[in-house]
Amino acid sequence: MKTGRLVRSMVLEPKAVAISDPNLIAMIDHIAGEEGVENHLVHSVIRAESNYNANAVSPKGAQGIMQLIPSTARRFGVTNAFDARENIQGGVRYLRFLLDYYKGDYPKAIAAYNAGEGAVDKYNGIPPYAETRNYVYRVAGSLKAARLAAVPATPAERSLASVNAPADNGTETPRPIQASTGSDGRIYYRTP
Repeated sequence: MKTGRLVRSMVLEPKAVAISDPNLIAMIDHIAGEEGVENHLVHSVIRAESNYNANAVSPKGAQGIMQLIPSTARRFGVTNAFDARENIQGGVRYLRFLLDYYKGDYPKAIAAYNAGEGAVDKYNGIPPYAETRNYVYRVAGSLKAARLAAVPATPAERSLASVNAPADNGTETPRPIQASTGSDGRIYYRTP
């Protein structure tokens, strides 16, 4: 839809951002592992939500490091949204719920984390809200960058990583999110 307004946009290549608190990183990774959610996804959501600020409050009332709205916090057992551990546990449980609900479809789960399951179900995919589409794009870009940063660079490192990799325990490997631009100029996300 053309509005006549001038819209300027800038595309930045996503990159993995290093955070300096190793205890926070370890806590996030531990909670993600306990819930069976890819730690790169959790970090990507946190980066998009609060950029690791446990005291963040959004204009819509979302609170803490994973920006839980009060009803979602209660739904997933969070009594103090500003306690980083409790907030991360609730946020990761919510991500686990969404990944299960959408059968591992990362774009839908990420969109629902931002807009809610009702909106994703209503539109049978990513809702046509600019905020949600940008959110999915940012999280997907951060997730891709984190995965790439985690890949060993040299053949010797890759070989060592494969030897040290955990045994296949029958769990599904997370599917990557791929972005493409349609003929209509919109960005479409899919998992292969």
